[in-house]
Amino acid sequence: MARISGIDLPKNKRGEIGLTYIYGIGRSSAQQILTEAGVSFDKKVQEWNDDELTKIRVIINENYKVEGALRSETQLNIKRLMDIGCYRGVRHRLGLPVRGQRTKNNCRTRKGKRKTVANKKKVTK
Repeated sequence: MARISGIDLPKNKRGEIGLTYIYGIGRSSAQQILTEAGVSFDKKVQEWNDDELTKIRVIINENYKVEGALRSETQLNIKRLMDIGCYRGVRHRLGLPVRGQRTKNNCRTRKGKRKTVANKKKVTK
């Protein structure tokens, strides 16, 4: 079982894909790491030997900010935006889309479930 940065990598995946299970490592980062470590992209995670695994671990620990450190940095960045009261911070605070999307019809992911507003009833004479 390959364990890097507190994450158990899936055994039967290719190394390039397996590394993407670590938060902060995508496809291109995974390819760079494997190239630097001298491991084939097509080699499955379970086929890695101990020295290949240690090389990959060392490269990730030295050059990349992953998992907890990256998550906390992201949260601090968002908190800073909210504290200074900039537009993006206000959007975060209100739970609305931050990157300029329209909100009339879509953006249900950010706004949550629909809250129906009833119409005023007409007075009958």
